[in-house]
Amino acid sequence: MSSLPAQDHEGYASAEEAEAYDRWYRAQVQQAIDDTRPGIPNEVVMAEMLAIIEAKLRAHASGNLESDSEG
Repeated sequence: MSSLPAQDHEGYASAEEAEAYDRWYRAQVQQAIDDTRPGIPNEVVMAEMLAIIEAKLRAHASGNLESDSEG
């Protein structure tokens, strides 16, 4: 794991905390790489996100800020 340049540990309580996060992060990346499920096409994701954004904008414009069921 030390093939990357040395990183400072700013934002972490200790070097150990930074290293623990680094191990967790690398494990998450490896898990994603190893995932055999089919990916979701970008167009599908973007369409879903656009629908959510538009719904939020409509809710905000109508004064209905309670419409936060998507997130």
